[in-house]
Amino acid sequence: MAKFVMLSTLGPDGAATLREHPARILEVNAEVEAMGGKVLQQYALLGQWDFLNIIEAPDEKTMARIATELSARGTLKTRTMVAVEVHEFIEAIEQGRRS
Repeated sequence: MAKFVMLSTLGPDGAATLREHPARILEVNAEVEAMGGKVLQQYALLGQWDFLNIIEAPDEKTMARIATELSARGTLKTRTMVAVEVHEFIEAIEQGRRS
């Protein structure tokens, strides 16, 4: 399974929902699972972004659907990036050198 980093910023409606119902975060995690992903780690942030999520999904198409579905609600904006574990990154570079 591929790993992705998703940064998100709450909009006014998302912040109001979170203030009134903090456990909503866990409900969204369950919705991500229902769409084929899995939240591996999650952090609340201070600064430009409100949350950092490490999500596992079968492929980029599944992750694109998850990101689109979450953003379409209008309660948050996201930026999603592919994450490659360092040992896999090193292995890929070494394979390229051998070719």
